[in-house]
Amino acid sequence: MVDVDPFVPDAIAEIEDEIGDENAVIALSGGVDSSVAAALAYEAIGDRLTPVYVDTGLMRKGETAQIEETFDYMESLRVVDAKDRFLEALSGVTDPEEKRSVIGEQFIREFEREARDADADYLVQGTIYPDRIESEGGIKSHHNVGGLPDVVDFDGIVEPVRDLYKDEVREVARHLGLEEVVAERMPFPGPGLAVRVIGEVTEEKLEVAREACHVVEDELEEYEPWQALAAVIGKATGVKGDNRVHGWVVSVRSVDSRDGMTARAQEIDWETLQRIQSRITGTNENVARVVYDVTHKPPATIEYE
Repeated sequence: MVDVDPFVPDAIAEIEDEIGDENAVIALSGGVDSSVAAALAYEAIGDRLTPVYVDTGLMRKGETAQIEETFDYMESLRVVDAKDRFLEALSGVTDPEEKRSVIGEQFIREFEREARDADADYLVQGTIYPDRIESEGGIKSHHNVGGLPDVVDFDGIVEPVRDLYKDEVREVARHLGLEEVVAERMPFPGPGLAVRVIGEVTEEKLEVAREACHVVEDELEEYEPWQALAAVIGKATGVKGDNRVHGWVVSVRSVDSRDGMTARAQEIDWETLQRIQSRITGTNENVARVVYDVTHKPPATIEYE
C-alpha cells in the first residue's frame, strides 16, 4: 500500500518540475484516477491547469450532469460535447483493439483543441499501473496508453498516479479529502460503453447498455462490488407478448477485486438476478434476454472488449 504522506508532496513536486511555468489541461472523467490527478496537478500549478471533461456519448446515464455538479468549484472546467465526432469516428469499427485506438486518438485530438484555446503545452492524465501493465502486456490497449496515436501535439504527458493500483489511488483520494462520491466510485472504462457493446458501436446499442448498466449498478449496490456492469453481447430470439422477436442479449457482470489485475465473479442471489432481468427486459422492448457472467479474471477480463 502506498504511503500517502510522502507520496502526495513528491507527486506535486514532480508535476511542478515537469510542467514548469507552462499551462496544462487535465483529462477529467470524474473517476477517482483522473480526479486525484487533477487535485494533485491543481496543487502544483493552480489556475494554470484547465480541467476538460469530454462527453463522448459513451458515458453512463447522467454522467455529464454529475460531473458538472461534482466539479463546479473548478471555475475553469470545460465540458466538451463531442458525441457526434466520436460516433462518426467509430462508425463501421468492430475490432476491439481498433475501437480503443480510435477512441484514444479522438480523445487526444479533443484535448489538443482545448489545449490550444488554453495555451497549454502539457496534458495530465490519470493513468494507473494496471493500465500500463495490460497495455504493455498485450492484454488490451487502454485508450490513454496503448491507444494513444504516435504523434501528439503536446510537449509532455504527465501521469502522477502511473505507479499506483486502484486501491492506492483511493487512499490518496481520501487523504486529499475528495468527496466520497469520487473517492469510492466504481471503476468505469476510459473508452466508456464502447467496450460494453460487442461489435460496431451504434446509438441503439449504447442506449441499451447505458440503461442496463444503470439498473445493474442500482440493484447490486448492496453487494458492494468492485465493479458491476452490463454489456450488449449479441442478438437472440425471444418472445414479447404473442410475438417472436430477435432482440439484444444483455450480459450482467459483477466482480470483487483488489486492484483489477485479478477478479472473482460475485455470487448473486436468484431473486436479485430475476429483478435485474425483469427491469432490463421490461424497460427496453429490444432486449430479448439477460444472462449472468460467472467467469473470473483470468481467464476473462472484467470488461468485454
